[in-house]
Amino acid sequence: MTEHTVTTSSGVEETGEYEHSPVPVNRRKSLFTVSAVWFGFPMILTNAVPGGLVVAMLGFPKGVAAILVANAIMAVYVSLLSYRAGSTGKSFSLQATETFGTAGYAIASGFLSTVVVGWFAFNTGATGNSLNAAFGWNETAVAAIAGLAFIAITYLGIRALSVLGVIAAPLFIIAVIIAIVIASRTSDFSDLTSYQGVGGAMTFGAAVTAIIATFADSGTMTADFTRWAKNGRHGVLATLTAFPIASLVAQLSGAVLVAAGAIASPEIAGGNFSPILTGENNTLLNIFLVLFIFINLGSVCTHCLYNGALGWSHLTRSTMRVVTLVLGIIGVVVAVLGAWNYFVSWLALLGVIVPPIGAVLIADQIFLARRHVGRREQKFRPTAFAAWAIGAVAALITHYFAQGFSDAVVGLVVGCVAYLLLDHYSTTDRLSA
Repeated sequence: MTEHTVTTSSGVEETGEYEHSPVPVNRRKSLFTVSAVWFGFPMILTNAVPGGLVVAMLGFPKGVAAILVANAIMAVYVSLLSYRAGSTGKSFSLQATETFGTAGYAIASGFLSTVVVGWFAFNTGATGNSLNAAFGWNETAVAAIAGLAFIAITYLGIRALSVLGVIAAPLFIIAVIIAIVIASRTSDFSDLTSYQGVGGAMTFGAAVTAIIATFADSGTMTADFTRWAKNGRHGVLATLTAFPIASLVAQLSGAVLVAAGAIASPEIAGGNFSPILTGENNTLLNIFLVLFIFINLGSVCTHCLYNGALGWSHLTRSTMRVVTLVLGIIGVVVAVLGAWNYFVSWLALLGVIVPPIGAVLIADQIFLARRHVGRREQKFRPTAFAAWAIGAVAALITHYFAQGFSDAVVGLVVGCVAYLLLDHYSTTDRLSA
């Protein structure tokens, strides 16, 4: 990618990643490139885990239904945000500035940009843990080496993410096919629908939330990727390759292997099928598994770090590459300290707090776009923060007192409706004189 430098009014130089301004139309990428960025992101081993987990808890028919419902919701949710990004060329931070205010955006953007660095740390730690479990390698050393490699890839920018996606997705498909072939020797794939699960306390609504929450953060920050699309339509098409297509491939792979009885303790391991591959003690297969784990988990790590670096570079008026190095090192340190152990806690947090942010953005910039043409600039927009809070509180109440429902979906709907009502009765967002 050719480096393109621009000096902004604040004196900060832009690199080719456009940290502080919309991506110009003449710098946008092809549909294939943008699709490759998103397509290679959800088709990962750690996305097979929740797919297998909900099937283990609910049984195959209900579990698959929860996966399908969640992916349909994600397809609509992320597509709407991507349409706006492709139409304007604006990153998540720039979108948030319009809705939450020129100063208020820092709260929403800073929060999400920090959360995705947490996911970077988690998946970097998971890389070390996976290879430790498979081959007995030193978990800390592997996580550190992998993390440094992921930082280097992210440093190269959006083009490197697309190349990694093109490689990671086919590798996942090959790995799943190999796992199914091996598992078919001892497991029965002929009657998956009869699998009733191992039992557990998970409800259908909680299962939908678990699937949504896996990509709620980067899904909400989709503009960081789809702002490179040539237009809104291309932004939506690129998104659809991820949700539902790539996401379903990963989650249903885990679901099928669990339902066939090919994964031990699926209520804990979910759809993690890597032990199936290591059980063969085949040298070529072991080499393939090492490459698969590094590249596959590297895909999600680089995407998350890119989200975080782009957000924090705008917040600090720095460049994406400088911030990538700083956040990457912090993430690697957190990873080697064992952050990957807190997977369930991350899902619970994201399922409640993140979706209402996207709901407010959609309500403000999609549903009310015409109403707010020429809206005066504000440092803080209280209606946006109030709607975010209302959506999050509604989700929390659902989480604790109405567990049959999905708190992620409740947060989305309530946050959106709350914003529409608050905006309708507000007098602070009228056109400037």
